[in-house]
Amino acid sequence: MSGNFETLLYEKDDGIAHITLNRPDSLNVYNIKMRDELYQLLEATRDDPDTRVVVFSGAGDRAFCAGADLSEFLTAPSPVIARQVRFDRDVWGMFLSLPQPLIAALHGHVLGSGIEIALCCDLRLAADNVRFGLPEPSLGIIPAAGGTQTLPRTIGRSASLEMLLAGRRLDAREALASGLVNRVVPREALLKEAMALAGKIASLPSLAVRYVKEAITRGADLSLDEGLDLERRLATSLLEAVVGMRPAAG
Repeated sequence: MSGNFETLLYEKDDGIAHITLNRPDSLNVYNIKMRDELYQLLEATRDDPDTRVVVFSGAGDRAFCAGADLSEFLTAPSPVIARQVRFDRDVWGMFLSLPQPLIAALHGHVLGSGIEIALCCDLRLAADNVRFGLPEPSLGIIPAAGGTQTLPRTIGRSASLEMLLAGRRLDAREALASGLVNRVVPREALLKEAMALAGKIASLPSLAVRYVKEAITRGADLSLDEGLDLERRLATSLLEAVVGMRPAAG
């Protein structure tokens, strides 16, 4: 995959794609250009059969992403244009459509859109200097990229309300205890640990990995009986695919 991006860095090696939010001078704040470039890159990644796992990180020492550039996003276009942009470049829907496992390597400030990007990922590793927060209500707005839905599904209703309504920010220890992150590591080891985890996942049979993600992600919104049926169907499909890939005997 090739492309010249202003706000992102992209690398791929041995089935591992690495996407870096690359606006370190502005704490990797999410702006309209980043939205458009992320959509383009995520779409290409989704459709790339050679990409087995994706790692997201932020450039610089101070932040993974300190939120959205409100000077851009609060300048409202006409309703017609806004609806068309949302339809054409639904970055958050694109995040959730990727069949590959997504790993977020988080450090420093992870605020607003930054925490929403992290919550769109399947696994989250945090540096010991991380700080999570959703400051939108203090600015007279609410999260608009899924934060009110993905956060409660991850850390629970009461803890989410405290972050949003009382402005509580979580440090690394609190984020780990709440289930917001899977692991906390020293800042200097963050990317190494994320890449090691990605390598472990990339070494597994890719179709089985994708089916595990699908079973867990889709099953979370189903009843137990429906989830078990989904699991059976995916297991059967996987077995048929594996048998079909074996050379004929004799």
